[in-house]
Amino acid sequence: MGLDAFLRRHRRVAIDSCIFIYELEANPRYVALARRVFAWLEKPGNTAVTSTITMTEILTLPYQGADDSQADTYFGLLSTYSHLEWVPPDLQMARMAARFRASHRLRTPDAIQAATAIRSGAQGFISNDKIFRRVEGLETLILDEQL
Repeated sequence: MGLDAFLRRHRRVAIDSCIFIYELEANPRYVALARRVFAWLEKPGNTAVTSTITMTEILTLPYQGADDSQADTYFGLLSTYSHLEWVPPDLQMARMAARFRASHRLRTPDAIQAATAIRSGAQGFISNDKIFRRVEGLETLILDEQL
């Protein structure tokens, strides 16, 4: 299934950290696809969720390079993005993430992303990591398969 068809079928999706990074860094391989996701998100009636762990992953590289200005720019841009909900982990999400770690051998950040998606009512998940296909109840679109 193509990206546009996937987005048409879903009114609420979860977005993995890598999609934001592709857009922010203008990754030549994926930026066109990432931009289609964010263009979809700007349309009325469409919403997306991501875990606050995404912000941690996005800001790490600028902070490693001692580029506080870039980190501040990313934070300001993303924290005010319309139709995007930043969801912090709570105890129930942590419990669900632990189950995903145990049953699907997900890394903690991935387990938190999956739990965030499901608990937030996202019908689809956009990533570039096939490991999310292990999670039942989560329809995952992989960007590499869209190239």
